[in-house]
Amino acid sequence: MSLIQLTYASHPFGFDDPMLSGILLDARRCNARDGVTGALIVRQDIYLQLLEGPAKLVEATYQRIRRDDRHTDIRAVRRSDIKERLFPEWAMRDDPARSWMWSREMVAQGKAEAASAEDVLAIFKRLRLTLPV
Repeated sequence: MSLIQLTYASHPFGFDDPMLSGILLDARRCNARDGVTGALIVRQDIYLQLLEGPAKLVEATYQRIRRDDRHTDIRAVRRSDIKERLFPEWAMRDDPARSWMWSREMVAQGKAEAASAEDVLAIFKRLRLTLPV
């Protein structure tokens, strides 16, 4: 079975803790059902998400996410065939990324949009290495 990794960035719309809890609950339920894994980095100013799994299911997940009105300015950053998953044990790992990622000013100035696919993947690799599983 062919696996892919898809990363996208977007901006939250009406972000608060109950909304985030709802997003994570939905993601974990749907992803566990579909065999999709990944991680969501979230703050009040940015969502950065990595999805991985069977190509057809990851693409269907991404299309469902694109229709979700809890965020705007959704932009695919990277799609790549992979041999193994970065987050195999997580239906959806979450991280608030409060101190180790771009500042609010950097996000407001377009840093997320200007980041290369390699830069974004490096963020998730760092998350994988620095957070307990």
